[in-house]
Amino acid sequence: MSRIGEIVAPRRMGSGFRWLLASSWTSNVGDGIALAAGPLLVASQTDSAFLVALAALLQRLPWLLLGLWAGAIADRVDRRAVVMVANALRALVVVALCVLLGTGHVSIGAVLAVMFLYGVAEVFADSASQTLLPMLVEPRDLGTGNARLQAGFLAANQLLGPPVGAFLFALGAIWPFVVQVVCVALAVVLVARIASQPPPAREVRTHVRQDIAEGLRWIAANAPVRTLALVILVFNVTWAAPWGVLVKYALDHLDMGEVGFGLLTTASAVGGIVGVASFGWLERRARLSTIMRVCLSLEVLMHLVLALTTTGWVALVVMVVFGAYAFVWGTVSNTIRQRAVPSEFQGRVGSVYGVCVFGGLVVGQALGGVLAQAWGITAPFWFAFVGAGVTLALVWRQLEHVAHAGEVPGTDG
Repeated sequence: MSRIGEIVAPRRMGSGFRWLLASSWTSNVGDGIALAAGPLLVASQTDSAFLVALAALLQRLPWLLLGLWAGAIADRVDRRAVVMVANALRALVVVALCVLLGTGHVSIGAVLAVMFLYGVAEVFADSASQTLLPMLVEPRDLGTGNARLQAGFLAANQLLGPPVGAFLFALGAIWPFVVQVVCVALAVVLVARIASQPPPAREVRTHVRQDIAEGLRWIAANAPVRTLALVILVFNVTWAAPWGVLVKYALDHLDMGEVGFGLLTTASAVGGIVGVASFGWLERRARLSTIMRVCLSLEVLMHLVLALTTTGWVALVVMVVFGAYAFVWGTVSNTIRQRAVPSEFQGRVGSVYGVCVFGGLVVGQALGGVLAQAWGITAPFWFAFVGAGVTLALVWRQLEHVAHAGEVPGTDG
């Protein structure tokens, strides 16, 4: 077991990283359970497609409303404390939901309110937690650290959590949320074992708005970080456009049925496990700029193949490849950003990236629905192929510069 522990969380990365990893994995189990149980609860309370869609929107809306503020606050105060308080509030929100379920007073309005409040607390927890890794490990270990965190997300949030959540919901609507409370509370206890992580000493501004503006100016003046943020924004728009209609694509275009649709998402998670497991090997043997170009090129090709195919097994293969390169890309982009951004700006810059991700998802899903309604179910895939391809062509040369942003002297990136 000690040998496995050394492989997963090398001793050189310190006990703080191990506590962070354990907290992240535990929290992801709870979130994965809710990933299945949440939509099931919504569906049990309403037949309205609008309210079902609204529930999904309310989970992302807090990032657009509060993401920049959460990042600025993470740069002002003890970051570990922010994670603990925000996660404790997440647990309390779910406890309130459990009380409503246990007393039989739950309603669709209450469920929607819980989803929004949970999303608000999650924004602050995520904004602060993403600043902890660069404070706990050396820059050379950021790739390894991000890969381990991504592995936990895949295994716990995407593979283990959802089927457990569905099973527990079948036993009783309250049980998946009781387990989620336990997981989030345990995550608070684990992250409390990390030494206090205040931000670097600096003059505290008179208003958070000034901190936000300062962070935006820093990004605007830093070409590599700015380019990476724009790539993430555009590629999330182009990704979300077809992804938002994936269920209709699987059922009506590929004739895969409900089980086949489930297999598509499972295939991407399996591919992600492969990608994260191979990241260390890739990082040692390939330049980061090469990895970035390959990942983004595969994204463009994925949209083209899915637009052309009418065969389910082809789509499954594509989704495995997608999962592999998508999580490699996520690890690379996080590592580059954490290396390039000074510690005092980690919260604010990270929150801008979060806004780009969730803003891109909201815009892309809206576009995908319009395109599919007007020109057919494959139209969003063609839009994604063209949009992602043009974007990649425009940033191809800049990716070399982006990959070396904040690089440790003596490394070959």
